[in-house]
Amino acid sequence: MWETGQAHLMEQGRLMEQSHPLQQGNLMQWGDPQESETTDADVLAQLFELGEPEQEWQERALCAQTDPEAFFPEKGGSTREAKRICAGCEVRPECLEYALEHDERFGIWGGLSERERRRLKRQAV
Repeated sequence: MWETGQAHLMEQGRLMEQSHPLQQGNLMQWGDPQESETTDADVLAQLFELGEPEQEWQERALCAQTDPEAFFPEKGGSTREAKRICAGCEVRPECLEYALEHDERFGIWGGLSERERRRLKRQAV
């Protein structure tokens, strides 16, 4: 799935480069994006390189092989099944760290609900 999304974004970047005006001074000029030093595709490639470590742990997560509905229950719904899956997951610490760093507000991440993550953040301060 990641490769498909990456290919799509790279294609979008290539298409944008073909129709993107180049800035030269205060004038916009249409030209070959290959003439500029940094292209949109270069920027996209750099972003993907930054995202690879996160993607690596996500691919190993047990939730990636499970129905996502279990991890995003309706308000008042049971979190028991998601937490049971998280308990046996090898990337639980990375998942929780990601959720805390990115302020994930919905779902079960690293075995904790949004409320439990908020409590953990308050205790850490």
